[in-house]
Amino acid sequence: MKATVTVGRIYGIPIGVHYTWLAAFGFITWSLAEGFFPRFFPGWETITYWWLAWVSAASLFLSVLIHELAHSAVALKRGIVVQSITLFIFGGVSNLRADSGRALDEFLIAVVGPLTSIALGATAWLTVQVLSDDVGALRALVSYLALTNVILGAFNLLPGFPLDGGRVLRSLVWGVTGNFARATALAATAGQMLSFAFMGFGALQLLEGRILSGLWIVFIGWFLNTTADSSRREEQVNDLLREVPVSALMGPAMTSVRSDLSVAELVTDMLLRGGRRVAIVFEEGRLAGIVTITDVWRAPEGRWEEVTVSQIMTHAPLLSVSPTEKTSVALGLMVGRDVNQVVVSEAGQLVGLLSRSHVVNYLDFPRATGDRREVDS
Repeated sequence: MKATVTVGRIYGIPIGVHYTWLAAFGFITWSLAEGFFPRFFPGWETITYWWLAWVSAASLFLSVLIHELAHSAVALKRGIVVQSITLFIFGGVSNLRADSGRALDEFLIAVVGPLTSIALGATAWLTVQVLSDDVGALRALVSYLALTNVILGAFNLLPGFPLDGGRVLRSLVWGVTGNFARATALAATAGQMLSFAFMGFGALQLLEGRILSGLWIVFIGWFLNTTADSSRREEQVNDLLREVPVSALMGPAMTSVRSDLSVAELVTDMLLRGGRRVAIVFEEGRLAGIVTITDVWRAPEGRWEEVTVSQIMTHAPLLSVSPTEKTSVALGLMVGRDVNQVVVSEAGQLVGLLSRSHVVNYLDFPRATGDRREVDS
């Protein structure tokens, strides 16, 4: 089961919903229907609170999507490929193909999201001022959006990873020092300090008997802490891989198979005899796709004699990089597309394969040999 389901595209960018979004949507709807709206807008029927809560929760996530689209629009304008946008339990994230190449790009991409949210909140607040009391439910909805968008914008400006404010901080330090790795480490440390503050505040809420809000704030703090730590470790890995060309780690060109080969024959010839986990597929002398051990497991085992390679393979065009590309970029592609390997091509010719295992082996080599190039902190 995939954790994220694509629900549409905007300007060619896939929009995905992570399964945790359902929990967030349900929790927000319940808290609005049972708490926020009855407290600030008393006297309405229960059904009114619930449909208003549902519409408000949906509108909030629409606001989050607009926030992420603002990031993506600036990224595209600066020449950075946007792979997807994902909505999940803590809001949303724009998945870029690679980190910004310049500090200015990083700053502009990061700051536009919070500014967009604050602008949405200000627009909603101005709208509330002109709405009459006769449309009470509409005023309640727009008031909620004014409040939440301003909070969303202000929260994201806090100076710590993984928040937008952390990326703004990184861009400023990067611009001053010229050292991307040092800027990332500083922003990640700030993010962890911020996370401890959140967890401490959440613990105080729990001691005061505010169980739900306390748990939620502790959970946010935990998420910030783990993500900030992950960002630091990721940058340590990227720092090792940034100057390593793909050609230094890639494996040789792979075994090729026909697209009309049965899965049973593929398993026997490629896996059992050849000991390989991936093969290139050709049709009439042209590259048609790639088939991996993961694709094999998706085929019904009882029908391996009937199912052909063409039915399970990943069809061309394939995710590919050049031999001179930096390994950090290639790894980012694999992670962003959730694949285990990319083909390496030069002048339209297949020259090899780079897999995650190649990268992992390279990163593990310093530990095995006692080399000082240590990835973990």
